[in-house]
Amino acid sequence: MRSQAKRLVPALLALALVWQAAPSAAQRRAAAGGGQGGAAALNRLFEEEWEWVMREAPTFASSLGDRRYNDRWTDLSLAAVERRQQHRLQTRARLDRIDRARLPAADRLNYDLFRKDLEDDIEEFKFRLYLMPVSQGGGIQSADQLSDRLRFQTVKDYEDWLARLRAYPAYVDQTMELMREGVRARVLWPKVTLQRVPGQLDRQLALGPEESGFYKPFRNFPADIPEDVRARLRGQAREAVAGGVLPALRRLREYFVKEYLPASFDQVGAWQWPDGAEAYAFLARRYTTTDMTPEQIHQKGLSEVARIRAEMQKVMTQVGFKGTHKEFFKKLRTDDEFYYKKPEDLLAAYRAVAKRIDPNLVKVFKTIPRMPYGVIPIPDTLAPDTTTAYYNQPAADGSRPGYYYVNLYKPETRPKWEMMALSLHESVPGHHFQISRAMELGEIPKFRRYGGYTAFVEGWGLYAESLGEDMGLYDDPYSKFGQLTYEMWRAVRLVVDTGMHFYKWDRQRAIDYFLDNAAKTELDVTNEIDRYITDPGQALAYKIGELKFKELRARSKTQLGERFDIREFHDLVLGSGAVPLDVLEGNVNDWLSRQKTQPAGRGAQNR
Repeated sequence: MRSQAKRLVPALLALALVWQAAPSAAQRRAAAGGGQGGAAALNRLFEEEWEWVMREAPTFASSLGDRRYNDRWTDLSLAAVERRQQHRLQTRARLDRIDRARLPAADRLNYDLFRKDLEDDIEEFKFRLYLMPVSQGGGIQSADQLSDRLRFQTVKDYEDWLARLRAYPAYVDQTMELMREGVRARVLWPKVTLQRVPGQLDRQLALGPEESGFYKPFRNFPADIPEDVRARLRGQAREAVAGGVLPALRRLREYFVKEYLPASFDQVGAWQWPDGAEAYAFLARRYTTTDMTPEQIHQKGLSEVARIRAEMQKVMTQVGFKGTHKEFFKKLRTDDEFYYKKPEDLLAAYRAVAKRIDPNLVKVFKTIPRMPYGVIPIPDTLAPDTTTAYYNQPAADGSRPGYYYVNLYKPETRPKWEMMALSLHESVPGHHFQISRAMELGEIPKFRRYGGYTAFVEGWGLYAESLGEDMGLYDDPYSKFGQLTYEMWRAVRLVVDTGMHFYKWDRQRAIDYFLDNAAKTELDVTNEIDRYITDPGQALAYKIGELKFKELRARSKTQLGERFDIREFHDLVLGSGAVPLDVLEGNVNDWLSRQKTQPAGRGAQNR
């Protein structure tokens, strides 16, 4: 998935995922004696903290459909960043006063998840990662994309966006303040990735005010807004973009090129930060929700690469290819039969793949989420510098569907054989399915409905790619090889991410290792490596999470034998929303214990 929104303050959005962990009304009623008071206090804490997060992260609130703060950006000033950390420390002290032992079981889990993320946020603050608010993957230069997640139905909706446009120059100034402090503290990204940002700014600045993405909402209005009001709003928007937004972007570009880029690192890797090795080990633990060290993750990656290469060889034999892996990869990268020539043809093909997947979901799932999704292009301003695809979740209030964004830049580099695996991951039964399913879980706390943990969410996405086999969708060997390529891609991540950030590999070594082991095109590989450079540890979560899902499925099948039903298993693992991997394992073990004590039911689907 990897949402394109970057870290605004230390893990603020991650906190937002847990700070609505209120127990359900039924759970609170079930609490007895002292536990009832403790649950009530915990519930108050969660509710108040959620409101705090909505105020402190107004763009996140807006993306969830909460329109109360649609007229403002997040306060990025150093004073606000420090104030938020003090608030976390006070919240921890408040949490300490609640007796966990007296809480009902459901509330203890909410308490534990809240505390885990709160402690992680407090620890992450010391590494000052908030001082890197801009990278080639996104930042204030792509803030116009927020409008695509908003509803524009009333005059106030447009006036709120106008207020954001007018406040944008101050938002840029705060971002530059963080960047300047990052230069002083030596908390920076490297030149090789940051050199892409001026081009993104140039593409924004080349547009006239009415062509700008910041002006986009004012191109269309609901029918009930009078023409004179439309004219007023359009005029104010032109003025705000021309007189405020574009000059602010020019100012940012000048600072970026003249001061920030020259100060950035010549080499790649988190090891260059102050306490870089400690910071990277922390990020590895946080993203994977495990205690694995960078060394252990690196070794796991090497072993997975070797295993998947053997599986690839089987497919090469099946299609009668006599050459080496490298030669087969070259064929897949260069043969015209595997590529579309026009962006519109590529988009139509992605949409056709999605339509093919949808009716097959019932083969492996009992519960199908109701929330729809769309397949749309990545914006042209970002497409040259971003990855093959990504997903943005629906609005919490159901006012906006989920979107599977696909990259149409240079279609001759976007192979057909990857489209099925990619679509299974990003749409259904991957991210859209899992996230929408969590949103529809009834009384489950909001942090489980609307948030989660990367190892679960991305682990599920990678696991979902393998379900194409169960659904009969890999019906030609090249698409099956595409699935293996995608699995290899995530195994390679374990090696190159730890390689660059822990073992001090240079960028070219990481690119070469990737190209030697996966058939993805060089453009994709380069963008991927640059992504790992500016999001240390995040890429580790996919393979670690997928391996846990596969381990638990194999364990369940072994223990239940003919009684194993893949549809029941999937209902179970998705039925609590996204959770840390140890909690997931506990849920499956409890389910297995219950299954063993129940009489055999109707025939299971033994997969």
